[in-house]
Amino acid sequence: MRPVRLSPREPRQMQAMSPVLVFRGSHSGCWRLSAMVTAPSGDEPPPLCVASVRAPPSPLARRDGRILWRYDFSLPVDHVSRDREYRLGEQSWRVRVPAASDSFRLAFTACNGNERGDAWADLGDRNALWSRLAQEHAHNPFHLLLQGGDQLYADSIWRKVPALSAWRRLPWRKRRKTPFTPEMMEAVADFYFESYRRLWGQPQLAPVLASVPSLMMWDDHDILDGWGSYPPEWEDCPVLQGIWSAAREHFALFQLGARPDELPEGFMARDGQHFGWTYRVGEVGLLAPDLRSERSRQQVMGEAGWRAFTAALDGLADCRHVVLISTVPLVHARLVLLERFFELVPGHQSWQDDLIDQWVSLAHWEEWSRLLATLLRFSGRTGARVTALSGEIHLGALGVIEGEGARIHQLTSSGIVHPPPPPLATRALEWASAGEFRLEPCITAKLVPLPGSSQRYLRARNWLELNLKPGGDLLAVWHAERKEGPVRLSIPAGYR
Repeated sequence: MRPVRLSPREPRQMQAMSPVLVFRGSHSGCWRLSAMVTAPSGDEPPPLCVASVRAPPSPLARRDGRILWRYDFSLPVDHVSRDREYRLGEQSWRVRVPAASDSFRLAFTACNGNERGDAWADLGDRNALWSRLAQEHAHNPFHLLLQGGDQLYADSIWRKVPALSAWRRLPWRKRRKTPFTPEMMEAVADFYFESYRRLWGQPQLAPVLASVPSLMMWDDHDILDGWGSYPPEWEDCPVLQGIWSAAREHFALFQLGARPDELPEGFMARDGQHFGWTYRVGEVGLLAPDLRSERSRQQVMGEAGWRAFTAALDGLADCRHVVLISTVPLVHARLVLLERFFELVPGHQSWQDDLIDQWVSLAHWEEWSRLLATLLRFSGRTGARVTALSGEIHLGALGVIEGEGARIHQLTSSGIVHPPPPPLATRALEWASAGEFRLEPCITAKLVPLPGSSQRYLRARNWLELNLKPGGDLLAVWHAERKEGPVRLSIPAGYR
């Protein structure tokens, strides 16, 4: 029943995952971090050392002869940005720790895979933009890596877990009643554990993940394609609920470095009801609501998520700049006619979940309006600039939202691995994105052409660099897989 196994030919040095750093906050003059590693059972890793301080490993999870370990440690903050070193055994890595007097440099990625996991024969081709990110980091180090959804593409679970392949071949009525057996549970847990281990161990990703602390939020492919946008009678069946539970557990373990019901400081619901988080670094607030844990075809966030989100936003009222991660873009093409057509056809149609996933969907229009109004009023009331970062659509884009005396910029960047849509589909999105949306009498949202281009969408694999200057200026750079070079956007201080 267990579909994924370590090949006996895999070298022993590949059986251990190099560190994956996650950010835990900036407190009392320290940059707080956790580091995750996996190692074969019986090979407890050495302490993690920072100068003369030794941090012991703590086991997070055990599966199939391997243990996921976590280290908790701190790096001191100085009056200027400095590289700080930590060591594991004979290996060492350097982390750039920011100071309030310097620019705060962020990298943003999304869509780190493909629905077909074997789409690339060569990891170098698959991870070409990760190599670019690593080169940029070596030249001008980043302080944080924000990963905005679909870090893992779990779609291959249907063919790699034989029991699930057999389940999908059953008639729908039988599928709804089929129990999620203990054998299925073990096989699905093996799949997620091994998928993360291999993903984080890829040679183009590992150096970045070990030297730039991450903050991550999940989206549908970290669970299953379209999760939350399917009919409830489908998602509520025992097998799908079993997959959801395993995906939730392993997202927490491998992306958050925590058990799902024991989340660390910074999370809005530390019992794991949802995975929204908020942190601040100096005068910069970082905020990510969870748009999947409470999602249904009728809502994006439940009331618990909304209460936590608005409370977290109010807690950043004294920040100069708030960076919001919305895994689904705040501004995107509205395909209303296609949505209405699908509503007339019985059953769930292919691509229908992709439309319902969007904030701009007919199903979520009122909630979308609520979100934009909340953000604009916050910005207008506090004077804080709000910049939203999103992925999901496998394109780059720039949106502008205005109202309540404020302006929000939406920067969309994806995928760092996933290929862009075909040219015809991108042209259709360009057509559907013309003009502006008026949500309330005083709120408008629109996509604008990217700097130096007449197009609203960047049709290339890409990742985003964000530089927040001490005086309030913002520089955003889309690093794209194309000959024309990066796309740069400069927004001066006070331009809200």
